[in-house]
Amino acid sequence: MAAKKPHSSHSLILAFDVGTSSLRTTLFSTRGERLLKTTAQATYPLRYTNDGGAELLPNVLRKAARDCLEKTLQALRDDVAMRKLPILGVGMSSFWHSVIGTDEENKPLTPVYTWVDSRCRTVAAKLRAELGEREVHARTGCMLRSSFWPAKLVWLRERDAKLFSRVKMWMSPAEWLYHEFVGEAVCGLSMASGTGFFNAHTLKWDEPMLERCDLTENKLHTLSEISVANARCGRFFPELKNVPWFPAIGDGAASNLGSGATHPGLAAINVGTSAALRVMRSGGVAQAPFGLFCYRVDEQRYLVGGAVSNAGNLRAWCLRELRLDNFTDAQIEREMARRAAPEHGLLVLPFWSAERAPTWDENRRGLIEGITHNTTALDLLQAITESSYFRIARIAELVLEQEKSAPRFIVSGGIQRSRSSLQRLADVLNLPIYPNDEPEASIAGAAVYVLHKLGFTLLLPRLGRPIRPRSRVAQAYAREREKQARLEKLTAFENAPPGPVVGV
Repeated sequence: MAAKKPHSSHSLILAFDVGTSSLRTTLFSTRGERLLKTTAQATYPLRYTNDGGAELLPNVLRKAARDCLEKTLQALRDDVAMRKLPILGVGMSSFWHSVIGTDEENKPLTPVYTWVDSRCRTVAAKLRAELGEREVHARTGCMLRSSFWPAKLVWLRERDAKLFSRVKMWMSPAEWLYHEFVGEAVCGLSMASGTGFFNAHTLKWDEPMLERCDLTENKLHTLSEISVANARCGRFFPELKNVPWFPAIGDGAASNLGSGATHPGLAAINVGTSAALRVMRSGGVAQAPFGLFCYRVDEQRYLVGGAVSNAGNLRAWCLRELRLDNFTDAQIEREMARRAAPEHGLLVLPFWSAERAPTWDENRRGLIEGITHNTTALDLLQAITESSYFRIARIAELVLEQEKSAPRFIVSGGIQRSRSSLQRLADVLNLPIYPNDEPEASIAGAAVYVLHKLGFTLLLPRLGRPIRPRSRVAQAYAREREKQARLEKLTAFENAPPGPVVGV
């Protein structure tokens, strides 16, 4: 990206990207260019349980953030020319929907309950029956499902009332990290909009949902778009003394900003640990079709789209459990490139984790149909990968119903490392896709957000050459998508919890 320069370009932006499985920090120029040698990354595991739990330890997250920040700032100090440049602001992209409870001094009393954690799915079903999911979705932009705060907090209160009562503040992991580094925090509209407690129309906390979940506003951070600055951080990192920290934004909002999918005619697809498809809008009524989401970027802009829980995490599962880690990445890429069409005879419902859009089959588990003695590990990898892309394609159809014409889809995330995966996604969508030149769209978006707040105007990145679908292969995938939809309907009500099943 390039920027018009209303003031000195000889300065920097610090950006965080707090993901479900890893955290990154890096510096950007005020032209929106990532300074690669300042990029640091740390990975961390989630604690999974057989009943659907998926937790992250706060101290592990804090250590990852501190270690990455130290490495990024050390790279700054080691560069003779760069270390003279001031840091103008700090931005953060963070995974949405996850929650942590603390005491008065920001000490964690709970783990981070991530969006993947589905132990509250039965509670979510009860809330749907009681409150009416369509009405709540129309107000909050969120479904009444286990990914969001209402079901999580009611579940926790029923599970451990004493712990629930001890918690003085509920917040996103991004707010907790801000408090740890700066000594204070606010909740930006973007992060608030992913909780399920935020009214998408009044831009305030939603009183009916708070009351139903026995929650009051004084247990939530103040809603604000204003940055915070404090000398506390400077005790450990002198470069950040009194530097403004802008409110964190959701990783989906950051991905659109970082890929340039911010105007009509452009849409963003991110395929990483999970996957999502989003369009950014402004003006009009901030509302999404039932089954999709409507989250804020800021006061003026919002996103409409859908997310699937199972994407790159399934590839990681295949590599680990099918012993495909014995292959090199290059070998797998060659094998997958040879497999242009779905000739493996497998049908997969990719519900390893509780699934989200478009049908929100939270009580379902993964299903593989059609295995024979001829089925290979590579067959399974291909079929499982395709099954996730089928879900993205369904979301695309729902989003396109509201668009005047098909937007250009800019693709980011780990999928960019595999040309065969990009081609397969284009074939499944039966639409051209445009790989993003910036491989880390979320962290770039955190920097873009700060630059906009500071008054810089960034030019949209130019789109490269598209990857176009292959007609015959796309037709084959259309038939497979229909088969997956039929299989999902046939098995929709097995072990289903109370409440409606969306899209069936």
